[in-house]
Amino acid sequence: MSIVIEGLEKSYGDVRALRGITLTLAPGGIVGLLGPNGAGKTTLVEILEGLRAPTRGRASVLGMDPTRNARALKERLGVQLQSTAIPPDLTAEEVLRLYAAFYPRSLPTRQVLERVGLGSKAAERVQALSGGQRQRLALGMALVHDPELLILDEPTTGLDPGARRALHDIIRQFRAGGRSVILTTHYIEEAEQLCDRVIVLRLGEVVADGTPFELLQRSGGMSTLWIACSGPFDPAPLVTAGATAHGREGEHWRFVTKDPASAVVALGDMLRHQGLTLTDLRMKRPTLEDVYLELVGGDPEFEQVEAAT
Repeated sequence: MSIVIEGLEKSYGDVRALRGITLTLAPGGIVGLLGPNGAGKTTLVEILEGLRAPTRGRASVLGMDPTRNARALKERLGVQLQSTAIPPDLTAEEVLRLYAAFYPRSLPTRQVLERVGLGSKAAERVQALSGGQRQRLALGMALVHDPELLILDEPTTGLDPGARRALHDIIRQFRAGGRSVILTTHYIEEAEQLCDRVIVLRLGEVVADGTPFELLQRSGGMSTLWIACSGPFDPAPLVTAGATAHGREGEHWRFVTKDPASAVVALGDMLRHQGLTLTDLRMKRPTLEDVYLELVGGDPEFEQVEAAT
């Protein structure tokens, strides 16, 4: 296994940042860590990186204790922190050469620059790079020694959609090579699109763990259907199938239901027996964001309280 975590706890004085986390992460794939500020995401990855020691419990990363085997682990681990200080007067290629010198083996710097989409910026000084380009360079710094496991702590925060998509492509290419990625993020749609497995933390505890599809299946959220038909419309069969009518929006009838499949079957029967013609059908199912808000709360004050802890 890539990572084994057993009963992991971390306290800062009276504040319990992690409360008995137990997880096993198999090799390969992208694992996303979601949670509000103060949920314990950064503390967890910093323990896995060997930057912090746990208060109780243990962690094994690539078969090694991150605290006792920190140097050996760093040779096989690539890390991009929330904020990376890069010497502004060096060129992109000089930065990668500097970081490559820290490891017993490394990839050619030009190859890494091409991999992160900075081949044309090799001679550009860091201070002249855009925010997205600096993030890609920071990712190149994490990849320069060809790690087995990549840990990224909110790597796309503050990036525009184009720069975020470019980083997603680089991460997917890394996974395609059979490597593993752990990603913390505040972007729910990022986890839904990018991750093979999503772990949701709240108050230092795991409150959900599974593929994005599995988490959606467990959701108690409601689907919304908008139906437009020509001819007299009797909603009784839809109501019998468990849908609740929420009035009309223009030409559309609006219904909410926990069982959209049954509602669609009932609609088909209505079209056959009521002599209706369907002119439009739209459906919105629960998203991972809906599931997330069910698990951790949607009140903005909630995150402020969490951050204060």
